[in-house]
Amino acid sequence: MRLQKYLAACGVASRRHAEEMIAKGFVQVNGITVREMGTKVTDGDEVRVHGEVVKLEENKHYVMYYKPIGEVTTSSDPEGRPTVLEHFADFPVRLYTVGRLDFDSEGLLLLTNDGDLTARLTHPSFEVDKSYIARVSLELTESECHQLRSGIMIDGRKTARAGVRVLKKEILFTDVLITIHEGRNRQIRRMIEALGHQVLRLKRVKYGAIELGALQRGTWRELSPQEVDLLKKGTKKTGQ
Repeated sequence: MRLQKYLAACGVASRRHAEEMIAKGFVQVNGITVREMGTKVTDGDEVRVHGEVVKLEENKHYVMYYKPIGEVTTSSDPEGRPTVLEHFADFPVRLYTVGRLDFDSEGLLLLTNDGDLTARLTHPSFEVDKSYIARVSLELTESECHQLRSGIMIDGRKTARAGVRVLKKEILFTDVLITIHEGRNRQIRRMIEALGHQVLRLKRVKYGAIELGALQRGTWRELSPQEVDLLKKGTKKTGQ
């Protein structure tokens, strides 16, 4: 099995992200740092990422977590900030986050050791919806909502169409539900800033078919088989 596919199967990251990790020298096979994408892994090989052994797990686990503001979604942080994965140190298998959620954002975060599903949930071609409640500074006009729906220019490229619904409007702020399927870095914040507003608070409330619901901040639970099935169905393209 090719190394990047092995890492994805272990749940470490999507295959694309695994390739980036290999290229940066974060992966070792049998004690040797590997940077070539075509490297093959066979039974008995020891694979390490950032010095930690990773291996295929037969049992797949799927978890939803309410990430609070002030935690990073990486496995470690050079600044010493709290990480999401610290809460799962005693979990029976090593979990990996499905995508990321900014340090200063909160809400629904999925974790799993199912690398194939992670790849489908995060790859742009599958267009998996993610919904956020954003508190935006000042009043967001209908014209500005239309611009968000139609697409905003970021780094010279227009964002895809978005779902936008105003939940509450006051003089000093507007609460709006925004649904996107892209995953550009800090995308919603940058879309709002392009309109001259600031995001005062951002919470992800839905990922694919999974909703945050009544889950309390800083707590987690495993998904039911029915929820996992819904997630998987949401990553199947038409005709597949």
